[in-house]
This record gives sequence, structure tokens and C-alpha cells, in this order.
Amino acid sequence: MKFYVCIKQVPDVNAPLHIKDGELIQDADRNILNAYDASAIEAALVLREKHGGEIEVVLIGTDKAKETIRKALAMGADSGIFIQADTDVQFDSFSYAKILSTFFADKEYNFILCGKQSQDTDAGLTGSMLAGLLDLPYVTNAVGLEMTGNSLIVKRQGDAGQELIELPSPGLVTCSNDMNDPRIPNLKGIMQSKRKPVETIPVNDLPTDSTAIKTKILGYEVKPAREAGKKFDGEPDEIARQVARLLDEAENVV
Repeated sequence: MKFYVCIKQVPDVNAPLHIKDGELIQDADRNILNAYDASAIEAALVLREKHGGEIEVVLIGTDKAKETIRKALAMGADSGIFIQADTDVQFDSFSYAKILSTFFADKEYNFILCGKQSQDTDAGLTGSMLAGLLDLPYVTNAVGLEMTGNSLIVKRQGDAGQELIELPSPGLVTCSNDMNDPRIPNLKGIMQSKRKPVETIPVNDLPTDSTAIKTKILGYEVKPAREAGKKFDGEPDEIARQVARLLDEAENVV
């Protein structure tokens, strides 16, 4: 059984940040493994422990992101692929998916696991786009995985409750961070990670359309302060009429 897990290095959301002249200023030294991707790694590790197999992680990023691969290897992944990007390129969800689809085009695997979103943008688009580009069946927002034969039984969180879906191989799953508690690498895992293979592939060596980027961030603004709420006095029926009148006249929703 071969698992690929797509991972990303993201800024620590708990690190100090501020906005100046439309630019986001943050502590550049505080970068971490995306929490949703960590849950995907943990899910793959649990499946491998039960059923055997191999886990390879794939990361697109600049040189400083390579250390995140070592974190995944210290958790227990077998090997890593580092798709090296230029420092001045800002990829969007589609360009990430396009690059990954090019990488996976000639690979053999049973399942690709991704975090359902990344902590820096919360877009939640790359996994689904990747599945579409690879023409794979996929399940999103998984909170549980079990293996049966060559298929995965995926428990996903839907809008009205949890659903169980059988996903054939090959397939793709995007994982919620509610799925599990990712293990913390121990000293043995950290030492072993230094001997595990990591292959570096310059992104320009992949036959990817250089115009794949579809969106561009123009700037950042501070979120407006929330307006103060309204307090209503009187009897319940009178309060209900005031609320209905406000919704009708001021908010135009009735």
C-alpha cells in the first residue's frame, strides 16, 4: 500500500503579526507544519501500522520549507519529495494543484492524503483541484479512515452529520484536524529522520504551465471592528415586533 501525503509549511498562527501599508508583516522565523497536514500524516501512519505499506510526503516550497519535511519524517514517514520553488513566487491553490498533478502524473500509489485546508489562507481548494486534475475519486473533510481490502472507508463530517463513504484505490482524501491528535516526534524519530531520503526536484524541471497562477493577493487590511449589538426592552411580543421591524426596514431580510 503506497500513501502520498501532501504537506505545506505555514506561518505559526500564534506568532505576532501586523499589517503595514497593505502588507502582512509576521515573524518569518516561526513557520510550522500545517496542522491539517499533520493530521493527514498521522492518519497514514495509523493505517500503515495496521496494514503495512509506505508513506512518502510531498512539499512545495522554498529552501527554508525543507525542514518541515524532516518533521514529517521524524513523525514516521518513510521518505520525502521537496519540490523547490523560487523565493519570489506566490502560488495560489490552483498553481499548487497544477504542480502536484504534474508530479503525480507518472506515479503509482493507492491514496493521496491532504489536509483539508492550510492555516495561512484557509482556502481549502488544493486537494479537490488536485483530484480533479488527476481524475481521481475523492472525499473531503475526513474525520476517520479505515482500510477494507484495497478501499478506504472514509468517515467525513457533512453539514447534517457524519457520512461513511467507500473510496476505491487510487483515490484522494482531504483530512480534518478533528481526525486525530498527531504524534510528537521522539528523539529516536528525530535521529532516524536525518537518515531518511529526501529527493529535491526544482519546480522548473516539472513540465508545468508557468501561467498556472490564477489569483493574486493585492493587499491586506485590518478586519473592521464589529458593530455594537442592539438591546431591546419591553415585553416579549413587543421585542419580537421591534426585531421584525428592524430586520425588515434596516436590514431588508424579512
